[in-house]
Amino acid sequence: MACSSFVKLNASSSPWIGHQSFNQRARPSRQVAPRRVAVIRAGAYSDELVKTAKTIASPGRGILAIDESNATCGKRLSSVGLDNTEVNRQAYRQLLLTTPGLGEYISGAILFEETLYQSTTDGKKFVDCLREENIVPGIKVDKGLVPLPGSNNESWCQGLDGLASRSAEYYKQGARFAKWRTVVSIPCGPSALAVKEAAWGLARYAGISQDNGLVPIVEPEILLDGDHPIERTLEVAERVWAEVFYYLAENKVMFEGILLKPSMVTPGAEHKERASPETIAKYTLTMLNRRVPPAVPGVMFLSGGQSEMEATLNLNAMNQSPNPWHVSFSYARALQNSVLKSWQGRPENIEAAQKALLSRGKANSLAQLGRYSADGESDDAKKGMFVKGYTY
Repeated sequence: MACSSFVKLNASSSPWIGHQSFNQRARPSRQVAPRRVAVIRAGAYSDELVKTAKTIASPGRGILAIDESNATCGKRLSSVGLDNTEVNRQAYRQLLLTTPGLGEYISGAILFEETLYQSTTDGKKFVDCLREENIVPGIKVDKGLVPLPGSNNESWCQGLDGLASRSAEYYKQGARFAKWRTVVSIPCGPSALAVKEAAWGLARYAGISQDNGLVPIVEPEILLDGDHPIERTLEVAERVWAEVFYYLAENKVMFEGILLKPSMVTPGAEHKERASPETIAKYTLTMLNRRVPPAVPGVMFLSGGQSEMEATLNLNAMNQSPNPWHVSFSYARALQNSVLKSWQGRPENIEAAQKALLSRGKANSLAQLGRYSADGESDDAKKGMFVKGYTY
């Protein structure tokens, strides 16, 4: 239905145009109240959102992602012989978040809801531990993936219901940025329905986050699953990000107050030929330059099951020349794998595990600056961590 509140002005329809004079009395008309249009804006948080995004996207620093669900964290713990209890999850996350000097390499930490409200065994809030290191606390806000009806065996991400009130509470607790992960599968198509659903959900979440003072990390993960070549990944990535930015704009999301968490453009994990870091950098930067506005402060890559060394080498290759955005990391497994192996769930190994975290943090810090060398990397750092159909 056409909107009736807008009237085209011309000489015959307006008393103020054409032969009419301002001194002539206009025919009285009924006053119509202007329509109020509800749009999501960054509003009162605009300056803070920009400042937060720039703090996270600061030179030589990236994001530590420890937002695994309790079930996934349980898998981490079981790998070192520990039961999946709140006490053990707290102990592991305390090891990570109280690492001395972590803020030199880490600018933000994505937390699971349980962790946001937890404290150390000495009673100090984890968010305060992060702030002391100039690390911005973040929070995972999505509610996970479920099957998408009408699709090609694909999924969609739930969690929009109640997101505004939850985001407001997270802000009060100290969180200043948020994460929402949805996925796109190349072997499953991807279908137009799945791409649109992913893009629309991310845009709605981003708008709601900004409206409540949280910088949204926009993450449509293109899964590594499949045997497709790198050219196919590029094609899908360009399609997905075009859709994402279309709906971000439709939802009035402020680009200066967001961060991206894309997959690197690589061949499928089961493709017969592996790509070099230089090739991956070329294709990934091609995609970014074609799709991402320079107003976006930072692009924080996920590792997606690459080995620790592989993820760092690829990031380093992307930083060999200046980029319009801060190109950095938001790694989970690619920062934690060595930590877990050093810790083994034993209190006497905490210092060694924290040194392992700092070592990975420093390596990726150097990669963000384009100065990383793989000389001296351990065999463990070279082992891939791809899991088919991986879930959080």
